[in-house]
Amino acid sequence: MRGDAPRTKGALRIRQETEPDYDEVYRLIERAFQTAEHADGNEQDLVAALRKGPAWVPELSLVAEIDGRLAGHIAFSKAAVGGDTVLALAPLSVAPEFQGRGVGSALMKEAHRIAGELGYGYSLVLGSETYYPRAGYLPAARLGVEAPEGFPSENFMALKLREDAKPIGGAVTYAKEFGIPAPAGE
Repeated sequence: MRGDAPRTKGALRIRQETEPDYDEVYRLIERAFQTAEHADGNEQDLVAALRKGPAWVPELSLVAEIDGRLAGHIAFSKAAVGGDTVLALAPLSVAPEFQGRGVGSALMKEAHRIAGELGYGYSLVLGSETYYPRAGYLPAARLGVEAPEGFPSENFMALKLREDAKPIGGAVTYAKEFGIPAPAGE
């Protein structure tokens, strides 16, 4: 991961999301994805649905604040590769007025640190092939993880969170809230 300090003018604070944040986070995600290159417009609804499901990892739902204003949000849910539990990063959202200032990188760095401490070995992401590699993500195929059918392999990436993580391999199964069909045979 890059060790860049956040390029923000105010003090950046990252903390766990709490229930009183939900409405503001919903609106932040909606605004963040209005102009995103890879978006379906339902990212905020995905987070709302995931929060209610068993795959949600509340310790990894983080918000970034700058001078008391909500600047960004990151969320992870549990997924499976073969029989191994991994994390799926989705979504990472930064309010338009704070984009390009290091907020997303800071959220990922902190979330990855916490995820490793919680014992998770890998994180998967389906996203920008130019953005996520800056945080250490590699094409998932290089780690033996198969992209879901219909997803471009260059946008499906993985990150090893712990040096002692055992190798993984096979098809990925996302939480049902993603609406991605499980691999054949599962």
